[in-house]
Amino acid sequence: MTRIYLIRHTQAEGNQYRMMQGQWDGAVTPMGERQIEALSKRFEAVPVDAVYSSDLSRAILTAEGIAKPKGLSVKRDARLRELDLGMWESQFFGNVRAAYPEDTRNFLFEPEQWHVAGAETMEKVADRAIRALKEIAGGHEEQTVVVVSHGITIRCVLSKILGKHMAGEELLPIFKNTAVTELCCENGSFTVITMGDASHIETLPVNDWVTLDALRDENFDPASDPSFYTNCYEEAWQTAHCGNKKHFRAEPFYQAARQHYSLCPDAVKKFYSEETCAGLIDCDVERGKHAGYGWISFLYLVPELRGKGYGAQVLGRAIALYSRLGRRVIRLHAAASNERALRFYRKCGFEILSSEAGSDGPLYLMEKKIGGGVFVR
Repeated sequence: MTRIYLIRHTQAEGNQYRMMQGQWDGAVTPMGERQIEALSKRFEAVPVDAVYSSDLSRAILTAEGIAKPKGLSVKRDARLRELDLGMWESQFFGNVRAAYPEDTRNFLFEPEQWHVAGAETMEKVADRAIRALKEIAGGHEEQTVVVVSHGITIRCVLSKILGKHMAGEELLPIFKNTAVTELCCENGSFTVITMGDASHIETLPVNDWVTLDALRDENFDPASDPSFYTNCYEEAWQTAHCGNKKHFRAEPFYQAARQHYSLCPDAVKKFYSEETCAGLIDCDVERGKHAGYGWISFLYLVPELRGKGYGAQVLGRAIALYSRLGRRVIRLHAAASNERALRFYRKCGFEILSSEAGSDGPLYLMEKKIGGGVFVR
């Protein structure tokens, strides 16, 4: 008999930014790093003979959190990857839901009926992952093995093992990041001992992205609505500078945004929560191009959505854009007096590089490394 701990990977960018992550290989978030620490501590006293992982980086890093303290290496197996989402790969959930409402409903509630161009079927995912698990078990008779995979892949495996349809009342949940499912395998037959135990992360802050509405975006030409852009910038300026508008000038920022849009329409986006305006992002794709970094000129959320986790979804569009452009870091300025913004950026992995004089007080130059967001195919 082989004991298998089947674990979902830690939180990665695609989770936090509400992306259709699939086989898009984004970076682990700061919260994800804390989850790995908690998972590692959970397995300190658990004897483990081998560690296997999907070959996507969010799974590998999770597996290494268990393997390294035990002096083990992580063995990678592409059959443990997440579902290939085809044309939905790396798309944001809010946009997918708006463009494909029926397919989205099937994806969530009738997975066996779901299929989009270029995607795997759930049946294929279950078959490849179970083949991998059987081979792993066969190579580790009377041993204990850790296997790190992905949310939908694990659900497909368990549905097959338990003989449950992936629909209606039998639909299994997608477990929390780093949740542990325990299996036993004997003579190629699996028994489920426990499912989706995430007790080791109960003391960590709740992942706010799980309960938030998924924002949708559309490219926004500032020339189509100059007052919208300038009003957003004015409100953000006052918030950042404690109500001080002494040096505020809307026109230069508006003209710069028009230039950014003309160079790359994806660089300026307007956001919606359902049909209500939620915010704006403005990226300057030329600034930093020579040095390999991306620049965010302006990130804005309406006041009623601030401090609730929505900002990460807006930031995610910049991450995706600059990943496609081959940048490995992003930079921005934040007013030293804007404590809420500084907390947000630090939470999202930004670090302060330097301080410089601004028209209304010091500005921090902040930088965040990004994972590249490539497809591993």
